[in-house]
Amino acid sequence: MFRRESAKSGVNESSHQHSDPKKPSTVRSDNPIRSAEDDLLGRAAVAQSFARQVLRLDATEGVVVGVLGPWGSGKTSFVNLARRQFDQAEVPMLEFNPWMFSGAEQLVESFFIELAAQLKIRQELVSIAESLEEYGEAFSGLGWLPLVGTWIERLRGATKILAKFAERRKEGVGARRVKLEKALADLDKPIIVFLDDIDRLSTPAIRDVFKLVRLTASFPNIIYIAAFDRLRVEEALAEQGVPGRLYLEKILQIAIDLPPVPDHVFFRQILSAVDYALAEIERPGPFDEKVWPDIFAEIVRPLIRTMRDVRRYAASVKGTVEALDGQIALADVLALEAVRVFLPDVFTRLHGAVDGLTKISDFFRGAQGDSPHLKLQIDNLIQAGGTRGDVVRAMIKRLFPAGQRHIGGSHYGNDWTRLWLRDRRVAHEDILRLYLERVVGEGLRAFKDAEQAWALFADRYALDDYLRSLDKERLQDVIASLETYEDQFKPVHVVPATTVLLNLQPDLPKRQRGMLELDSRFTVGRVTYRLLRSLKDPVAVESAVRQILPQLTTLSSKFDLILQIGHRENAGHKLVSENAAIEFESSWRAEVRASPVQRLMKEWDLARVLFLTKRETDPSEGPFNIDSSPELTLALLRAARSEVMSQTMGNRAVRRSPQLAWDALTELYGDEATLRERIAGLKATHPNGVDDLLELTDKYLGGWLPDRFGEE
Repeated sequence: MFRRESAKSGVNESSHQHSDPKKPSTVRSDNPIRSAEDDLLGRAAVAQSFARQVLRLDATEGVVVGVLGPWGSGKTSFVNLARRQFDQAEVPMLEFNPWMFSGAEQLVESFFIELAAQLKIRQELVSIAESLEEYGEAFSGLGWLPLVGTWIERLRGATKILAKFAERRKEGVGARRVKLEKALADLDKPIIVFLDDIDRLSTPAIRDVFKLVRLTASFPNIIYIAAFDRLRVEEALAEQGVPGRLYLEKILQIAIDLPPVPDHVFFRQILSAVDYALAEIERPGPFDEKVWPDIFAEIVRPLIRTMRDVRRYAASVKGTVEALDGQIALADVLALEAVRVFLPDVFTRLHGAVDGLTKISDFFRGAQGDSPHLKLQIDNLIQAGGTRGDVVRAMIKRLFPAGQRHIGGSHYGNDWTRLWLRDRRVAHEDILRLYLERVVGEGLRAFKDAEQAWALFADRYALDDYLRSLDKERLQDVIASLETYEDQFKPVHVVPATTVLLNLQPDLPKRQRGMLELDSRFTVGRVTYRLLRSLKDPVAVESAVRQILPQLTTLSSKFDLILQIGHRENAGHKLVSENAAIEFESSWRAEVRASPVQRLMKEWDLARVLFLTKRETDPSEGPFNIDSSPELTLALLRAARSEVMSQTMGNRAVRRSPQLAWDALTELYGDEATLRERIAGLKATHPNGVDDLLELTDKYLGGWLPDRFGEE
């Protein structure tokens, strides 16, 4: 997935060997490697050469060798690679882990006990083990460290300490030391003692370990190999103006600094680790190869410094991508995981900066329209990055285009949000919140449903079944989300999708709207208009409409389609020729005239259907009279009822006032007298559940007319 040549990232496919998916060393946990087969950095040859050099050293008076490198640079792995050469030379190897002990006295006592126990495993070294154990017993419970003076001064007094020990012990420490030195000198091969992870100890513990090494380093045929971070140890050893490096140089006879990993190898290891981490994840998420090189070069790569970092990052990526189940663009997740692991202070502030990162520009108000707190959120993120503020800026540039304007970048408008949502980019607020909170919001839930619907756009029946299976309360939001795919609409989608959407209109719930919300007619119309417009040819649109109209189940939806493609002022989009538009309208009016009352009563926009049919009737078509049945009268009154919403200054509450399209009803029936007569006929049937509607009609019949805000 990630093996793509990129000038910016420096990754070249020709230098990238495909990692074996069965080879766990590619993405192992934070553990050192143990064999040359796991050597991903090509250090095996250097490690074996190092081992041969160590074996050639004159160890008659003991040797201390340092393997130096920063945390996570692979010191332990390097030492493990050298072991193979030591094994071949049949050199005894012992390990002592100072992490397991605390306090100087326990450290010294345990040192000799541990090494003796490991030596006893080898029959030829049992006598050495016993001598070492006896020597260690001389230190037991004696409190071997003076309590005053600097630690360096205390080390200088080590010989005095040994003299006091000799006086306090029957056999004496000195005698035991002589016995141990003689036994060691008789060995034909040195014993190698590994001391690892010294740099992870506290400063006092680091000092204790090096005191121990200093006291025992002169034993013949003992070679200490100590792995540590030079800077950390030098800092711990420094005291009262004496640089720690000076003392360290007196301890180490030889040292090797691990070479830095070549950039091309490091690139390869990062990408291999990510590839392996994602290998068994069925849905890692959409991956954009165009954005990944910049994200990798500017965000991921600068934050990863060691192979330990590589392993930490890969483990983090695997868990997060698996949990997200493909719901977020993969490149974005990879970037944010790098920030989460290596810039935790920045990551903890992301949740509080969602608005600053994702809110688009207000073009009507210009740059001055931005709230100051949005820029403050971005500034706080960059500040939290400390010395890696450049990476935070790159994160904003590559992942959050809307936030760029706060750091001198471009402005982005509303059209971009649907693209970010469609591509599952964290630039969209809902997607970012999903990553941060792992909770799918209503907006994203609607989009996910729309994504499923979009896959069925060419199949009318499958699309209809799917949309009708959804919760009706969410259906309008799902339809609105379909606009996201406008640039992917094809001719094969137009007829089936337009038919399904227009036929859904009667079933969309009449939910209470706010002052500026659009009703379902506009939501459906925006999508169907974009579908038809995608054909880009009036003849093709006319052909599609001729296929769609016979499949629509209501006269109301048919007129919506005809109005949308026609030439009516401020209504039609002129997608067909004017003659075709006139023909469609004429045929539609004829169908309305021929429709029985039972069909008309089922219309979801009955008042408009009848009103437009009457107003637009051509003289050649003859008069259009409204049936006098009470059922149709009731259906018309219900259809003519609406609400006017208003707000008073300084008040957020929306006031809703019922009203009737009284003028339209009067025109529809010819005059108010006829309308009054039809209402009287309806009342005579004593209909149930319409008292409020009849009370409203009585107000109009009594001369009441609301003003334009719906008030008396």
